[in-house]
Amino acid sequence: MTIRAVLAASVLSGGFAAGSVRAEGQVSLGTVVDLAQRNSTTVRIAMADVDKARASLSQSKDAAIPSLNFGTGIPAFPEEGFTGSPPSIWSATMQSLAFSIPQKHYIEASHAGLLAASARLKDAREQVALDASSAYIELDAVSQELDTARQEDGFAQRLIEIEEQRTEAGVDPLSALLEAKLTAANVRLSRIHLESRAGLLEKQLSELTGLPVGSISPEHASIPEIPDVKGDAPTKTLSGIEAARQLAIAKQRTAKGDQDLNLFPQLNFFLQYNRNTTILNDVNSFFARPLPTNNIFTGFNVEVPLFDMGHRAKARESAADALRARIEAEEAERQNEVQITELNGSLRELDALSEIASLKEQIADEQLKTVLTQLELGNGASGAPNGPAQISPKAEQLARIEASQRATEALDARLNLTKARLNLLRALGNLGDWLHQLGTK
Repeated sequence: MTIRAVLAASVLSGGFAAGSVRAEGQVSLGTVVDLAQRNSTTVRIAMADVDKARASLSQSKDAAIPSLNFGTGIPAFPEEGFTGSPPSIWSATMQSLAFSIPQKHYIEASHAGLLAASARLKDAREQVALDASSAYIELDAVSQELDTARQEDGFAQRLIEIEEQRTEAGVDPLSALLEAKLTAANVRLSRIHLESRAGLLEKQLSELTGLPVGSISPEHASIPEIPDVKGDAPTKTLSGIEAARQLAIAKQRTAKGDQDLNLFPQLNFFLQYNRNTTILNDVNSFFARPLPTNNIFTGFNVEVPLFDMGHRAKARESAADALRARIEAEEAERQNEVQITELNGSLRELDALSEIASLKEQIADEQLKTVLTQLELGNGASGAPNGPAQISPKAEQLARIEASQRATEALDARLNLTKARLNLLRALGNLGDWLHQLGTK
């Protein structure tokens, strides 16, 4: 068993233990979102980027911490003549950046880069949570639609049986039987479509969570209520936009550092120690006094920029990168505002469609009740001259099929409305508030 499978099994078993009243095989939305975030490649890449940004910040700060290096140089053969440098058995060097104005900008750039990486991680986690939640909620709705479709299939088969009897008795023409079979075929096609849709959603959830296909049975009670959000609701800065802003700041500080590198001097501190040796050499014959065993010296190295076309070109390149990053951040913000407007318009339409579908469902239910009442008691006027004919069992099945179809349409309309609200929450930066209800950040 792979590590991913063990992790998924442990989290899944924990979710089962937490809800003793949960039906066998049901998995809560919170568990699915948690597994999806743990299993997501995008999230893991974003986590690696955060680690990289944190290391980059540490590297930029550590330039002021002295670095110590050690080396040896034991002679292999006897030396002849003057070698140009005092022979040593081993040496140690220490150096650090003592003063640098550009380095301050590089540290600020690294800090902004870390904030950008953290914002990208949060954005990735929210996007994965949105994808998992949308698929889970849709699977829950499709499962309910499938239950209704299977009942509808039974009504259609019963309708065919009634029409066969009526056709054989000469009450209805053959075309009525064919129409009943056509109705049953359409019902079966709708059920097949729902089954294919459910299979695709189960595959998507399997890819998101790492669980086997078909192992997730939605628990409707685990889905928190989604607020009736509007486009003019208070907004928060979207994590993706915040990441773009911080990246632009990082590029700007880097460009400032590259520019100042051509203007201001840098001060470096250094220390070097040599353990000199006279083994296998006659170095003392070249000096007035014997070579000391211990040799240590320190100093400051001042680098003054005078003429460096390479660094100047690098500064222009960094400035262009900063400009592009700023424009991209502004464009991301504009695109999000356009998306909010578009989603708000779609939400109003879907809200109206959901209301219409709900009314149609209620009308179909009332018509079914009327048909059932008339079948049970009679229509009260069937024996009167020119009165309406007595309702047949055929009308009952047609009314039941109609009610089932309207119930399915209402479920689908509510699903589309729910998904639009989730997307609007995401665009407004408020999805995290809803995710907190799942215990997931």
